Amino acid sequence: MFAVPLTDNAELRPLEPWQAPEFFAHIERARAHMDPWIGWAGRSTDLDSARATLQGYADRQAADAGRLFGIWLDGTLVGGTMFVSFSTATATAEIGVWTEPAGEGRGLVGAAVRHLIDYAFTVRGLHRLEWHTSPDNVRSQALARRVGMTLDGTLRESYLNNGVFHDAQIWSILAHEWQPAAA
Repeated sequence: MFAVPLTDNAELRPLEPWQAPEFFAHIERARAHMDPWIGWAGRSTDLDSARATLQGYADRQAADAGRLFGIWLDGTLVGGTMFVSFSTATATAEIGVWTEPAGEGRGLVGAAVRHLIDYAFTVRGLHRLEWHTSPDNVRSQALARRVGMTLDGTLRESYLNNGVFHDAQIWSILAHEWQPAAA
């Protein structure tokens, strides 16, 4: 099985539809923490909808248009990262992340994001990676900075989540700005 070690007791692995029970249990533990930021968390309200979320990413993976990865800490799913979108035609992708409190403060999400950035630039030859976050999500902004991204700007009321329109900050990093040795 494919797994990338992040620390001695944590790893990054594909997250697939057959893992829906574990994924749903994770969402339930993290729901209050994720709902303000992650739209699909609010739509994954039972086992079937959680499986549908995973299947959507499996379909994107099959089309080379996105991918979902989980972060396991001591054998428990505590978060993940994803290519929300991925396009070799435009040489761009968007990276997203999430975690539950048990996965915070350990550098796991940052390590996982660095693996995705490195893969996108050095293996797949993409030119630009984006990071979309709420101006209220200071942890997400801090991570974008730590991996070398630059704030491009804010899109006002650009997405609907939980019945409310929210602003979105767009961060990016370009291939020539990426320093794999620093990862």
